[in-house]
Amino acid sequence: MPERTESVSRNLLRHLRTALAEPGQGQERLDRITTLIAGQMGTDVCSVYLFRDPDTLELCATEGLNPGAVHKTRLRVGEGLVGRVAKTSQPLNTGNAPQERGFRYMPETGEEVFSSFLGVPIQRLGERLGVLVVQAREGRQYSDDEVYALEVVAMVLAEMTELGAFVGEGEALSALHQRPAIFRGTVAQEGVTEGHVWLHEPRVVVTTPIAEDPQVELRRMGEAIDQLRVSVDEMLNAAPGGDKEQLQVLEAYRMFANSRGWKRRMEEGIGAGLSAEAAVEKEQSAARTRMQMVPDPYLRERLHDLDDLSNRLLRILTGQGEDTGAERPADPILIARNIGPGELLDYGRSLRGIVLEEGSVGSHAAVVARALSIPLIINAGRITTEALNGDHIMLDGEQGIIHLRPEETVINAFKDKMAMQAKAQRRYASIRKEPAKTLCGTTIALHMNAGLMADLPSLQSSGAEGVGLFRTELQFLVRSKVPRRGELAALYSRVMEAAGDKRVVFRTLDIGSDKVLPYMKPQDEPNPAMGWRAIRVGLDKPGVMRMQLQALIRAANGRRLTVMFPFIAQLDEFRLARDHLLREIEREDRLGRPLPSKLEIGAMLETPSVAFAPRQFYELADFISIGGNDLKQFFFAADRENERVRRRYDTLNVSFLSLLEQIVERCRDTDTPLSFCGEDAGRPVEALCFAAIGLRALSMRPASIGPVKHMLRKANLAEARAVIDAARASGVQSVRPAVMDWLRHRD
Repeated sequence: MPERTESVSRNLLRHLRTALAEPGQGQERLDRITTLIAGQMGTDVCSVYLFRDPDTLELCATEGLNPGAVHKTRLRVGEGLVGRVAKTSQPLNTGNAPQERGFRYMPETGEEVFSSFLGVPIQRLGERLGVLVVQAREGRQYSDDEVYALEVVAMVLAEMTELGAFVGEGEALSALHQRPAIFRGTVAQEGVTEGHVWLHEPRVVVTTPIAEDPQVELRRMGEAIDQLRVSVDEMLNAAPGGDKEQLQVLEAYRMFANSRGWKRRMEEGIGAGLSAEAAVEKEQSAARTRMQMVPDPYLRERLHDLDDLSNRLLRILTGQGEDTGAERPADPILIARNIGPGELLDYGRSLRGIVLEEGSVGSHAAVVARALSIPLIINAGRITTEALNGDHIMLDGEQGIIHLRPEETVINAFKDKMAMQAKAQRRYASIRKEPAKTLCGTTIALHMNAGLMADLPSLQSSGAEGVGLFRTELQFLVRSKVPRRGELAALYSRVMEAAGDKRVVFRTLDIGSDKVLPYMKPQDEPNPAMGWRAIRVGLDKPGVMRMQLQALIRAANGRRLTVMFPFIAQLDEFRLARDHLLREIEREDRLGRPLPSKLEIGAMLETPSVAFAPRQFYELADFISIGGNDLKQFFFAADRENERVRRRYDTLNVSFLSLLEQIVERCRDTDTPLSFCGEDAGRPVEALCFAAIGLRALSMRPASIGPVKHMLRKANLAEARAVIDAARASGVQSVRPAVMDWLRHRD
């Protein structure tokens, strides 16, 4: 058993355990701890600063500084030496604090007489909770043993803060998981909903951070690591022999599980007085801190492996495995760091909403959430560390705001908003069977986007006239290997049967960029969205594309077949893709199989280059669908995954509308059917403007059809066009303000 910190840390933790066991309220308990630490470490000062909000630290307890400064002294992250420790998550040890970079003198505390300063972060698994500081009059550097001891105590304070040990008078002392909290993220699927939290991977709670018998803890640790190693070996033995990448990942797992350094560092934590669980968490927190500082993505991924192994080890030690005993609420809102499409499909439509800490608007999870019409907010930082199973939660999937454990005033306002939306939905349902016919007599065809069999009932309930886009990649994304031709043919056949006499546009496999197949070797590309993806993959590796085209032809079985190729950037790409399909038609004919009664071959226009393609492209295509999401990001050179830029560019920008008008004119000139597909098609104001400039077919998520139809049925396209033209002539950047003003005055 390691001995290097026994004299300081174990002594300190033994007294700390006694102090925590004594009765007392939050502030009293915290004051007792600061007095204890100062006495045991022989320092003049011990202070605890906790986060009042994500950017502000508050002095919550002190021994040695002016007691009147408690709950009055506040620092921003990065401000002063305490703020510097909070910002860097690294200890700061100096014998001459006033000369240290960033020193800030706070006269209300009376700290000017103290020269030495040692501050360590109070954090749990990368979540910053505060800073623990000791100071002394004499100018001295604290020893490595003292630094380590204070880190160990800070880690215990983090655990106790999480368990609510310091609930008291100060706002910053309120326990985690009890206060109302607001999170802001990125909308990946719109919708307003409420429910109760269901954690995809429930957090492991360490209830006993301080050990009573180190020998017992070392034995528990050894047994848990042995069990972990066995489970990793079993995973490795069960892995497919031909999957080299999966084998490499599992070999890395095994390497970490057998790492002597990893085990030694955790044993040192036990030697310092921690329980086995707390020792694992201390090393895991250190690994997460190192992870944030590593620029190399490969090394960061390896540290993620270590993080995952630590979670597995914690579940073994605590017995808090997948079956936590918690009962899933009737109205679950799923909270996760991230989630794969297969896991999300397992939950199905039972979810009221989804919140992810990570993810992107084009991620697999976002695609599935949109297919299931489940509100989804991504990039909601820290929510997995704050939410607990059963917490009341409200999602505003229009603004990207999450209310966790909301106050009564928020609940009432939110329910009013939901009631207004429910009223609007009833209004939309009343016109479900009516055409989207404008006041000037123009009818706009409204189609729905889909990607799963579960989407097809929306054809009837939404009033869609057909499926303008069926994403075929979902069937590839949720499998661990390439699906068989027969499986795909059966699925596509069921889709056609469910659609009945309504048209279904099947988009061929759109992979690459943010949609990487589990069994596809990731491409190291500096800009994947503009890299080897979609039709480029299909033409370079035609085997899978040919198999998919054969499946589509066989699924049609004499019915109408409509196929659309994605991400066409030039005429020759469409020619080659079209030739592939025609050759498969000839092959099926030679084999004596039924051919489609009608074959339509179209292209998605997602790159500005195709707007300027030769006339032959428009003549060759049976139809064209504008892929608005990609076209807009390439037109504005604004990555739609990048929150800093994606919202800076408006769909109703006059330049973008001019591009769309040019496409409308070229299709009109060649008599080529044209539609607009994407998020913007489902936004009523944008849909109205698209119709006003000549688009006569729109494809959107099913839930958007009602609002768009309602808008179109109240509009005169000639009047809308006049407003757009007048706004453009005035030299404005976007026609949106003028259109919105016209709509307000018209109503």
